[in-house]
Amino acid sequence: MIFNPHAYQQHCVNKILEIAKLGLFLDMGLGKTVTTLTAIRILKYDRFLVRKVMVIAPKKVAEGTWTREKDKWDHTKILRVSPVLGSQPKRIRALNTPADIYIINRENVCWLVDYYRNSWPFDMVVVDASSSFKSHSSKRFKALASVGPHITRMVELTGTPSPNGLDDLWAQVFLLDGGERLGKRYTQFREHYFDPGRRGADGMVYDYKAKPGSEDSILQRISDICISMKAEDYLQLPDIIYHEVPVVLDPKARKAYDDLEWKMILELPEDEEDISVTSAAALSNKLLQLANGALYDDEHQAHEIHNCKIEAFLELIESLQGKPALVFYNFQHDRERILAALQKTRLRVRELKKPADEDDWNNGKIDILLAHPASAAYGLNLQHGGNHVIWFGLTWNYELYTQANKRLHRQGQTEKVIIHHLICSETRDEDVMQALERKDDVQNWVVQSLKARIKAIREGK
Repeated sequence: MIFNPHAYQQHCVNKILEIAKLGLFLDMGLGKTVTTLTAIRILKYDRFLVRKVMVIAPKKVAEGTWTREKDKWDHTKILRVSPVLGSQPKRIRALNTPADIYIINRENVCWLVDYYRNSWPFDMVVVDASSSFKSHSSKRFKALASVGPHITRMVELTGTPSPNGLDDLWAQVFLLDGGERLGKRYTQFREHYFDPGRRGADGMVYDYKAKPGSEDSILQRISDICISMKAEDYLQLPDIIYHEVPVVLDPKARKAYDDLEWKMILELPEDEEDISVTSAAALSNKLLQLANGALYDDEHQAHEIHNCKIEAFLELIESLQGKPALVFYNFQHDRERILAALQKTRLRVRELKKPADEDDWNNGKIDILLAHPASAAYGLNLQHGGNHVIWFGLTWNYELYTQANKRLHRQGQTEKVIIHHLICSETRDEDVMQALERKDDVQNWVVQSLKARIKAIREGK
């Protein structure tokens, strides 16, 4: 695919080329990844200004998003990518693989810095979701800051640079300029721009409040190395933004999926014309279950096979930075696993069961509202509670899908509705997504896409 950048994207590419260390604070949907990849390609192959690039990202983003985006565009296919993921031996092997871009998950930043010590080889670093480095006391921040003098170029990417307040900016800006603009120490920054807030009986300060004029002063100080853009200012966006989140199965999950697919295909009639809608749907549902992470046995007991999609889901929730989300699941075991995963967070989670749930959601009392599309397809008005929909597991039923999305996308909604889809790569998830995009004759597409898959498997492709 040929990349024809919007004017703002070209502007951002030019700024990455011009400014050695840059904060690119772009809203969701503005194309942060392709913009950065474009700049990397120019720096590497046109201007010969970088040798090795390290991308630090959330785990699921590291596994799929960057590689997929690189392969999507004609001009970036030349870039060689090596994911530094998995066990320590696998990570070491990936680091020793010739490549242009190396991608590591943020949890392994400390390990990476310790591995190289004083021989840091990456002259350019991209920090995807830089707000995860907002804490000045975190180990990952301290580790990355320690190799700052060895990094010639850096790009920080986030849509929410200060999710909890202005003090979130200090650590991120420090990684860019070493404290030149906001102070060498966090305490220095805090004393300059904030006043003590609540105190305990012992006189201890529990929080700080920004001094009058602090925000304007901070933004002015960092304006030469940070670009901030909101989607509504730069795009004529549709009423609904569709966002696909690729999920890569780990080797164990991949084998389980392929084995089940092969086993079930062997049980189908040899003659493809004898495959009914019913048998196609039964096989598809099994594969969709496994893509989501669990399977029912013959006694209808659920067994977890992997947590790849759960991990991607939690990373997506984190990226929303506290914005509420309406989450749709397909199978009951999905609901149970989602609830279990969310218990570890401080989010206010509710299942959609009664009218009071609808009221509380619209009144901002719920962070995550969990629902099955069949129970939320009609009659509910949820547009006042948020503008993010997450499909953990997709449904073939186009009517249910569209009606469920309309719970937020309806009269009274004041923001663009963003529909997130968690899509496991190389699974029936992708077929379902294609079917929903076709909008018509979904039932036939179930059968035809399955027949195509059967043919490929039987031919050994």
